[in-house]
Amino acid sequence: MLVSQGALAAAGTSALPPPDPTAKNLTPYMIQLRAFDACLVTQSRLMNTTREAVHSPCSCYAKGTVNAMTKDELQAFRETGYFNDSARAKGYDFIDRCKLQRP
Repeated sequence: MLVSQGALAAAGTSALPPPDPTAKNLTPYMIQLRAFDACLVTQSRLMNTTREAVHSPCSCYAKGTVNAMTKDELQAFRETGYFNDSARAKGYDFIDRCKLQRP
């Protein structure tokens, strides 16, 4: 669970988990699924609602963020298991666009 939460754009750089070796061979779709799962957990807590209630906005966030990532950002995710600073900035943009709450 901690690893998937690291995918959420708003993970602060001071609280980053250690690199995740399971991220090494992830496809963009699999990275998207991790971001989606992390979003469901985080946003349902932040909004004090069910995961079902944030399903569509989290799908918007995960798809938008991963589709906007460059090859270098995707590779950085594979090396660490979380978004680097430039991908995180894109994630914040999609948190706002998809009407989610910033952690």
